[in-house]
Amino acid sequence: MNIDMIRAAATRLQGHARRTPLLSSPFLDEIAGRRLWVKPECLQHTGSFKFRGGWSALSALDEDTRKRGVIAYSSGNHAQGVAYAAAQHGAPAVIVMPEDAPQLKIANTRALGAEVVLYDRAGGESREEVGSAIAEDRGLTLIRPYDEPQVIAGQGTCGLEIAEQASDAGIQNADVLVCCGGGGLTSGVALALEAEAPTLRARTCEPQGFDDVARSLTSGGIEQNNAPSGSICDAIVTPSPGQITFPIMHRLCGPGLVVTDDECLHAMALAFLRLKIVVEPGGAAALAAALFHGDQIEGDDVIAICTGGNVDPEMFQTALSRFA
Repeated sequence: MNIDMIRAAATRLQGHARRTPLLSSPFLDEIAGRRLWVKPECLQHTGSFKFRGGWSALSALDEDTRKRGVIAYSSGNHAQGVAYAAAQHGAPAVIVMPEDAPQLKIANTRALGAEVVLYDRAGGESREEVGSAIAEDRGLTLIRPYDEPQVIAGQGTCGLEIAEQASDAGIQNADVLVCCGGGGLTSGVALALEAEAPTLRARTCEPQGFDDVARSLTSGGIEQNNAPSGSICDAIVTPSPGQITFPIMHRLCGPGLVVTDDECLHAMALAFLRLKIVVEPGGAAALAAALFHGDQIEGDDVIAICTGGNVDPEMFQTALSRFA
């Protein structure tokens, strides 16, 4: 992985991905205790940053390989990103999704034209084994959700945008908070910032009980989560950081931040009230860290990426009823 791959992905994404803005609110600044800037990737195609990586990976394949089709495994956002990118390229797509994924994400993935294969995550069934078996049987190309160079390159284009937007806004020193599962977005953003905005530092944000990346950054080795599920932040619940992503994060990221499910719900409500955006629980982890863990953040500015907005209506109603 290197910055040249990210810049090449940015060229391929030009005219296809949305350039999401940096949003701010004086009400959120007051809660955060500093200037808070929000990068709303929930406004990206398919409702999350995952479209960037999906398009990057599909567009990097040669035409014959792409025509045979692709397969991905995901709880929903990578699924939709790959499904939409595949449809735009005229390529068939199979997506392996957990049975307990939000119904909206499953329905959207099917609506985008992908074949959805469900597996029992809670029962311990391995998505990697399911996906690998189907890929081998059908001759499909596997596009991993985070430990995939071209996916990381696509996600890194978000970091290129942040570097340019921060410069335009006069932001010189700031932590860039990233909702983190396996680390594809975080590592891509960290590499982009290293090259284009070295005074900005990427920080991982995870739900309590599923803070494998934070623990890995502390120990210096890859740590595992004890359970496969159990947080409302489904989009960023992964077994461990990736073999490709972790060395990048270990080299470039600051200490990891950990938030509660309730803090994510509260952040969702505030994002809706103050920024008029819809964010899912896992996509709100970085905003929750910026708002409620300011004592662990340094500087007059902080940038939080709201990574996704694919939330079931019932979950969104829960956030509003409790905190709006």
